[in-house]
Amino acid sequence: MPPDLRKAHQALDKAVDAAYGRKTFSSDAERVAFLFELYHKYTSLLPSPEKPKRKWKKS
Repeated sequence: MPPDLRKAHQALDKAVDAAYGRKTFSSDAERVAFLFELYHKYTSLLPSPEKPKRKWKKS
């Protein structure tokens, strides 16, 4: 990975860590797992979409 891109990734990782109140993660995989757990936690609180009511045709 080019040095400039690596620095950008490291800066982004630090920003994510600070935004979510974590000092460090032991690996990128741990960071990603943490973010997916948060995503699941917050999206599971959303109400389920209502099923459309079926319209019956009169014969």
